[in-house]
Amino acid sequence: MRQDIAEILLDEEAICNRVKELGKMIAEDYKDKDLVVVGVLRGGFIFLADLVRAANIPLAVDFISVSSYGVGTSSTGVVRFLKDLDEEVSGRHVLVVEDIIDTGITLNYLLENLRTRKPLSVEVCTLLSKPERRKVEIDVKYNGFTIPDHFVVGYGLDFAEKYRNLPYIGILDSKVHE
Repeated sequence: MRQDIAEILLDEEAICNRVKELGKMIAEDYKDKDLVVVGVLRGGFIFLADLVRAANIPLAVDFISVSSYGVGTSSTGVVRFLKDLDEEVSGRHVLVVEDIIDTGITLNYLLENLRTRKPLSVEVCTLLSKPERRKVEIDVKYNGFTIPDHFVVGYGLDFAEKYRNLPYIGILDSKVHE
């Protein structure tokens, strides 16, 4: 473990097992459906890659990037689109894949936007959920783990664009992000 990680919250094995379980659920729920899996960049890219391999059904993958964070560790509340979808989602099923749901503000904005594009359905799959921080309730169909209110990094999640490549999810030492 790195010195700047205070604690490993979820180890590589726990993450791998849960992602496989989620993939099987998604494969069952979306078999014989036209599914577009929308990864929310950047934090969700590792989770999405492992999840779609575990789903093992025909599907399309696209990415969208929205942000309500500046360089700090808390949301500004102002949501900006940084990259829009390339795939058409009208008349298709959409599964939004997030790394973590914190306040819910950014994801709620994204879901409202996607629903205006007339998909058959829009559901959410998140690796991590922090319900203690929620300001907007989000209906999550697939939840990997519910975690306490700590600043976490690894498995795609970052602080100042670092730590995404860690194979586990750890609590970042508070001295690093003060």
